[in-house]
Amino acid sequence: MPKNCLKKFIPNPEKLKQSKALNLLGSQIYEANLWHLNRKSVARAFFNGLFWAFIPMPFQMLASALLAIPLRANIPLSIALVWITNPLTMPFVFYFNYKVGSLILDRHHEKNFHLSVEWIWDKMEHIWVPLYVGSITSGLVAGAISYAVISILWRLHVIKRWKERKLRNSIDKK
Repeated sequence: MPKNCLKKFIPNPEKLKQSKALNLLGSQIYEANLWHLNRKSVARAFFNGLFWAFIPMPFQMLASALLAIPLRANIPLSIALVWITNPLTMPFVFYFNYKVGSLILDRHHEKNFHLSVEWIWDKMEHIWVPLYVGSITSGLVAGAISYAVISILWRLHVIKRWKERKLRNSIDKK
């Protein structure tokens, strides 16, 4: 089960309480759901992490971690999911977001698109609105779909385990 593999990377609650940096965020940071893997905290983490992964901004991981607190989402998973957009995938994801934003705003996208930092900075005044509209839309859609898929898959897994346990118990009684 992936849950058991991920548990290795989740910090110990006692070590967290010793961290002075986390004390700045108050006592809410030590809430169990923020660090444990359960259906709701994981589904919320997928929504949160994927949403921020689609937003072109610096410090996405910080934004994801801070929003995880009021959402009661798993913080480590929220942060890790932001890395779906990494230096290799970022150009493709943000270009897709730009196309989505252009479609929503019914704007014609730049015909002479060049995937370079210089071109993007030169055209930023024309492309930032469609880029952010597409990014927010794509982030919300990806987050909502992942939230639903995680919730459904987790529930199906629990039902399967209940049935297996029930079958084992009925066999043991015979």
